[in-house]
Amino acid sequence: MTQAAMESPKITFDAQIPEDLLAMLRAAAKEDGRHIQAILEEALREYLDNRKKAAPRRHVLAALQASMAEHDELYKSLAK
Repeated sequence: MTQAAMESPKITFDAQIPEDLLAMLRAAAKEDGRHIQAILEEALREYLDNRKKAAPRRHVLAALQASMAEHDELYKSLAK
């Protein structure tokens, strides 16, 4: 975690998770010697970072659409 992330103000919010997931989270925190909050922050940051990386870029999608329009007949014959 970055120093800036550690110094950011914390905001409380409510969330609900299944009881079995909370039990697994508590067990993992105890096993790792960490606070639940630290694990949740890490998991959320990783999820959001991966989400950014996984999203196709607009120019890539535009190039794909242009290629599909330009070579539609070729793609159809290749698919047969």
